[in-house]
Amino acid sequence: MPLSLYDSLTRSQQEIRPLDGETLRFYCCGPTVYGPAHIGNLRTFLLQDVFRRTVEMSGLPVKHVRNLTDVDDKTIRESRARNEPLREFTRGWTERFHRDAEALNMLPPAAEPAATEHIDRQIELIRRLIERGHAYAADSGSVYFRVSSFEPYGKLSRLKEREITTGREREDGEPIDADEYERDSGADFALWKARKEEDGDVYWESPWGRGRPGWHLECSAMSMAYLGETFDVHGGGIDLAFPHHENEIAQSEAGTGQPFARHWFHCAHLMVDGRKMSKSLGNLYTLEEIQAKGHSPMALRYALTSAHYRQQLNFTLESLHAAESALKRLRRKADVLMAASGLDRGAFYDRDRLLRHGPPAAAPFNSVWNRLLDDLNTPAALGELFRALSELGDRPENIRGDPPEKERLALDFAVLLDALGLNPHAAGESDAREAPEEIRALADERWQAKKSRDFARADALREEISRAGWQILDRKDGYDLQSAG
Repeated sequence: MPLSLYDSLTRSQQEIRPLDGETLRFYCCGPTVYGPAHIGNLRTFLLQDVFRRTVEMSGLPVKHVRNLTDVDDKTIRESRARNEPLREFTRGWTERFHRDAEALNMLPPAAEPAATEHIDRQIELIRRLIERGHAYAADSGSVYFRVSSFEPYGKLSRLKEREITTGREREDGEPIDADEYERDSGADFALWKARKEEDGDVYWESPWGRGRPGWHLECSAMSMAYLGETFDVHGGGIDLAFPHHENEIAQSEAGTGQPFARHWFHCAHLMVDGRKMSKSLGNLYTLEEIQAKGHSPMALRYALTSAHYRQQLNFTLESLHAAESALKRLRRKADVLMAASGLDRGAFYDRDRLLRHGPPAAAPFNSVWNRLLDDLNTPAALGELFRALSELGDRPENIRGDPPEKERLALDFAVLLDALGLNPHAAGESDAREAPEEIRALADERWQAKKSRDFARADALREEISRAGWQILDRKDGYDLQSAG
């Protein structure tokens, strides 16, 4: 079964295949490093990570490029407010983002180009657009893309099916040059922004005078520098479809005459407690704030990736408790399969070995894999995973099969955990006190008594377990043990 993914451009699910038949070239719009990434940003990056992991586990190498926006209106404004040089200011927030990404078990990209390190490439693309009649220099020294020159403009966001308002201008007659502007406007957008007093010393020399690139330009220049004029998959949040991605398509295809990205992969918005995230509502959480509330990065990863990438996720702090319970169940089953197969944690989580092992081809885990291949359906995959685990025994001696079969089961499970980016033994997860063997035996006996409708015996065993400092949390298909201390 091939991996397929919904394409935002064609509005249909398409099989994912590399143009060169060898390596999937994958570009993601990365963070704007002017502050900490919030959980809405992180969800998009995490789902992109699941996509990359799934592709790689299917046997296809991925060249993953994710940019850093280290110069735009926001980075300049915030660095000047703090009286810090732009480079030092953005370096600090870049390091913070890297720490968050590592804590959340994201694979590092093959390349992470910064906009300020690729000014020459951006100037060259502008020069090409002017030569082809798609851009023009204004009297101020700014350069704008002429939207009317690119007939397909709006094809990604279906803007033409609504309305395009062109020629929106300031009072002095020039187009608006803000990096971000109102939706549903197809106004000519800035490729090069002439230096203003508030930019301070943030400027570069160009054929049109001192200034800096516009926000939209950087992704076109850097994606093509690392992946070629046409590459396989472009990812980002749905909020970037217009104007950012629409403008990327226009300036890239107008500049090269070639198709830009072959597939567009957009992730839906994140809600918090049923409301849009905002600072004013106090619901714009960062990883650091989640950890301060006592929750682990792995629990946050589980919660943020548990809904389908094309569906809005309503995040609540209560969802982290459910994630922690799910991770405990995964950890317990991993321990059982490792003990049954003789694998230690190093071998169980060895990614190189898992890549060689390949995806599950047989029951009980192949159905989980098929859910991931079908439009990266993480909620269905997790549902299938827990169903499959419920069919296995809760002790090493209950795992059926000869030694090779037990090892296959363990590695199949490990492959799925890796594809989802879940490590239930990660720091902050494995620190929880595990129930000793005698308590688990009493809990098993109590579960069997309950299934046999011997409720008096079940209640007596629950009380005995409670006196020992443990609490039983029943599920439809079993139970969890939680320390009462």
